[in-house]
Amino acid sequence: MTAKAKVKLEAYPATGRRKCAVARVRLLPGKGKIEVNGKDLDNYFGRQVLRTIVRQPLKMTENEGKYDVIVNVDGGGTTGQAGAIR
Repeated sequence: MTAKAKVKLEAYPATGRRKCAVARVRLLPGKGKIEVNGKDLDNYFGRQVLRTIVRQPLKMTENEGKYDVIVNVDGGGTTGQAGAIR
């Protein structure tokens, strides 16, 4: 095996719930891209406050731009979905 083959990609899975919404979240080392149900965060959530809610944990832990976030979310309304992702 080469040194490249031994490098293991770190992924951090998590599940979030809020009201009727359920979010499955994966954090991967990257450049800060956030994808929700196959769409960019800005395209998925139209309201700025909802985008802020989703970015809040990364900002508070000073990890903005260090991880890519891939989310599958289902159920509830947009506010509940944003809370489940957070």
